[in-house]
Amino acid sequence: MIKEFFPHFPPGGFTNELFFMLMANIGTTIAPWMLFFQQSSVVDKGLREKDINFGKVDTIIGSVLTVVVAMVLIIVCGKLLYGIPIDDAAAAAIHIMPSSRTIGTLIAIGLFDAGFLGAVCISLASSWAFGEIFGWAHSLNDRVKEAPWFYAYYFFDLTFAGVVVLIPHAPLVLITLFVQVIATTLLPPALVFLILLLNDKKTMGEFVNTHWQNIVNISIVALIIVLSTMYGVSTMFPNIFK
Repeated sequence: MIKEFFPHFPPGGFTNELFFMLMANIGTTIAPWMLFFQQSSVVDKGLREKDINFGKVDTIIGSVLTVVVAMVLIIVCGKLLYGIPIDDAAAAAIHIMPSSRTIGTLIAIGLFDAGFLGAVCISLASSWAFGEIFGWAHSLNDRVKEAPWFYAYYFFDLTFAGVVVLIPHAPLVLITLFVQVIATTLLPPALVFLILLLNDKKTMGEFVNTHWQNIVNISIVALIIVLSTMYGVSTMFPNIFK
């Protein structure tokens, strides 16, 4: 029998664990590497000013689909796994199989796709970044012989990610969460420099940030800074928010 499921904050109030999970969710949604990946991919694809509107539409569609898929997963897992202790997403897919093989299979395929996409995109973002830093040829339009260091580092990142996953008894969920929390902590500096760049009329020209865009951007940065600060304070003083 499927029980009712109502999303709610975990008991205990504003605990360190709650701030940890909130930061992990932000880190996996608005990660610093995404900023560098998007700007590098725009350059690599050779997009021009005339393509900006299409790029915005592409980003909006991706953002909406990400939120919709996440909401569907939360609702489905809340309904079909109510009261069942789940340690990771793979276990969720396995436990859902007896209730609905189709849903369980779709979740498993989605997990594979998310992991594969993440490994490819994050490794590629790092390769583009290091290519810019060291002056390597760093484009997917180049052949391996034309950009050997770019592809070598790309292959190294993919291999390293695979090795970490294959480590016996490695706390993969905890590692993933810590990575996302670190990403959230490092996010404000990247966003601040991005906002400064977007407000530089000499560089941006007619595409300089509008007043409302600045309000939204600064609000996001302020929220992340406040949340990071509260997480740090709750780590040093566990009972301060109780």
